[in-house]
Amino acid sequence: MPLDGVDRGQVENETEEMRLKREAILAKSPPAQPFRLRAEMVKKGRTNQIVAETKNMQVNLKVYAGGGENGLHNHTDEDHFHLVLQGSARFYGPRGETLDCGQYEGIMLPSGSFYRFNATCEEPLILLRVGANTPMTEEHPRYNVYGDPLPADTKANGRVEVVLDKGNFWGAKAK
Repeated sequence: MPLDGVDRGQVENETEEMRLKREAILAKSPPAQPFRLRAEMVKKGRTNQIVAETKNMQVNLKVYAGGGENGLHNHTDEDHFHLVLQGSARFYGPRGETLDCGQYEGIMLPSGSFYRFNATCEEPLILLRVGANTPMTEEHPRYNVYGDPLPADTKANGRVEVVLDKGNFWGAKAK
């Protein structure tokens, strides 16, 4: 049967009824989303590139010249993790806890967990950040430890002007 390469269910004799059922199921199935990890390096600041997303999950590639997310904060609407792909980072908890992460190490942050981090490397820090939506537990998606909203693009959260390292890329080759 020509579908054996795709359907490993090994159906030998697909009936018309089975074919119609299969086609109806496949018509409702969303396509896969291929993605490539490739980012322009930065001399100053940080960038955040969404590389894939669904209504429930988002995959970001983040590049930091230095610094990090300096405002201790939480996310009230998602579980997420950071995975170090290049460089190293120190993650901080709300009571002085620290976790040092090098290449291929990371941290899982459940919804509501407070953290901040800084790059601890000379080269740009590159993180893979994957977030999965959870039911929102507060009015705003991000808060500081005093219960005030803390938008991502603020100076209090370590935001500075971005200066790209033009033409210098990390990751997959250009197509």
